[in-house]
This record gives sequence, C-alpha cells and structure tokens, in this order.
Amino acid sequence: MSVWSKQERFQAILSGELADRPIVSGWRHFIDKEQNAEDLASSTISFTDKYNWDWVKINPRATYLAEAWGNEYNFADYRTVFPRQLTTAVPAAANLWDLEVKKAALTPSLLEHLEAVRKIRQGLPDTPLIQTVFSPLTVLLFIVGRSAYVTETVFGIEQPVTLESLFKEHRAAAHHALHAIALTLADYVQELRQAGSDGLFYAVTGTAHPGLFDEAMFDELSRPYDSIVLEAASYGKNILHTCGAHAQPAKFNDYRIDGISWDTVAEGNPGLDADLKATKVGGVDHGLFAGNHLDQIEQQANEALAKMKGQPFILSPNCAIPLTVTDEALVHFKNTVLG
Repeated sequence: MSVWSKQERFQAILSGELADRPIVSGWRHFIDKEQNAEDLASSTISFTDKYNWDWVKINPRATYLAEAWGNEYNFADYRTVFPRQLTTAVPAAANLWDLEVKKAALTPSLLEHLEAVRKIRQGLPDTPLIQTVFSPLTVLLFIVGRSAYVTETVFGIEQPVTLESLFKEHRAAAHHALHAIALTLADYVQELRQAGSDGLFYAVTGTAHPGLFDEAMFDELSRPYDSIVLEAASYGKNILHTCGAHAQPAKFNDYRIDGISWDTVAEGNPGLDADLKATKVGGVDHGLFAGNHLDQIEQQANEALAKMKGQPFILSPNCAIPLTVTDEALVHFKNTVLG
C-alpha cells in the first residue's frame, strides 16, 4: 500500500497491525460551544481541520448522558469542564427504581448528540470519528451527583446520596438502575452507527481507582454493564479510557476493546511498557499542554514513539487537553509524528 488513507491507518492500528506510521490526535472541550448539535459539530470540524488530526474523539459536554434521565445543569456556570449541577433524578437511593430504559431517538440529549455526529460525519467524510460514551456506572454516579473520581466532588450538589446507601443498602435498586442505563446506552450506540460513528471512546472515568471501588465491587457494578454497551458497539473500533491515578489498565485485558487509553505518568499507573492486549493510546502528559511546555511535549512524544516503534500505536495526550492550550503546543505535538 503506497498511500494510506486515514481510515486505513485507523482500522489497521486498532486491529493490532502496523500502518505506514503511528497515528495522532488530541481532544479538548469547547465549553462555550457544546450546548447544541450545531455548535459542537462546527467546533469539532474546525478543530480537526486546523490540526489535520488522523482521527477524531468527539468531545461532548460531560453531562450529556446524565441529562437523559432529567438531570439539570447551569451551562452559564462551569468549574473546569463541568457545569453546575442543579438537580438530580436520584435525590435518594430509593429513587434508583425510577430510572427507566430510554430510546435514544426519543430522548432529547441523546438525539441532540446523534445529530451532532451526523453533522460531523458530513463535515469530515474521510476522517475516522468515535463518540465518547461513559460507562453505566459512571453515568449513574453523575446522575446522583457523585463524582466518578476519588479525589473530586461534583460541582453544585452539596450532599449527594452516599455510596454506602447506593450500592449496599439499596443494592438491588442500583442494579436495576445500572441495567436500565446500560440498555439505554446500547440503543444509543446502535443509533450512533447509523449517524456515522466508527466506534466508541468508552470512558470508565476514575471508577477503576481502588479508593473508589474495590475489585469485587468494580467487578459487580461495572463489568456486566460494560459488556452490554461494548457488545452493542462491536460493529466498530472501540478505545477504552481509564482515567486518573491507579487506573489499572490491565484490568481491561479481557474486555471487548481495540484500544486502551490511560495516564502513563499518573501515580500508580504503568507506562507504555505495560502488558496490555489492546492497542496502546497515549504517551504524553496532558497537563503539559496547559503550560505550553513545548520541549517536554516533544520529548515525551518522541520517547513514546521510540518505545512503541515496530508496534501499532496511537500517540495522544493521556486525557483531555486543558482549556488553556495554545495553538503552538498542538502544532508542536502533531509535528512529532509527521516530523
């Protein structure tokens, strides 16, 4: 193959095969352009065209899945990338029974993002794109106003229902809710295929951190419901992202995924030499982009490319690029692959 297309590289590398070169992408929030399909699509297309990314992780607003069950947010008031949460569909653990399976085509926040995917596909017909979908466990935590990260709190909810109440005192109700969320996401994932998505960026966020859930609880509350969603997404190429410190990427070696993304420099995490089955995605500390640390970005990118030489690899920041990133940093990053 003399000239590889973006789709050919993407498909080969996420099939565990070599392409003519590694591929590269970055993603970030545009918090003033994520409240409707038109703005999200236009900002995504412009960002992709500007840096000619090899593939696209669509970066919708962080709350869009929780909104499907009626959560309300103040989009004029953000803390980092999270708008202030005003209401929760589950103010008490007993309300877990109230969560029902939704049809994506009849649910406003999901329908909005299906339209965004269609518009992005129209604007980027030849670029691989995958939609961000959170795990059912993450979505449930967002719905109740609890953080899906061990070190953070949700912006706006002062006294959310406790994890003890959710998952021990009301265990059956929690499984009912997780199942309803998983079936809803599975339906949404099937609709994404029709809209033009090539797969998922499937984020378990920080739920793998043992300080949030021990292994037995994670296996009970996450694994079965992850399987439902990922099975529905088996038509495409799916990258799983396990966020933050102590993210345990090897925990997902038996998942039905094609790529694995994690923070290679965070506390308790392995580097790119980790023994993982899926194609590795990452290599550069996303925090470096906030301070425009060009030399360090270049150094980490080149080290990652050297370490992964001869293996299928996707170079990317280890998580979402900070809002304060500069054009210079992104161009510098992209050029390490094309150099």
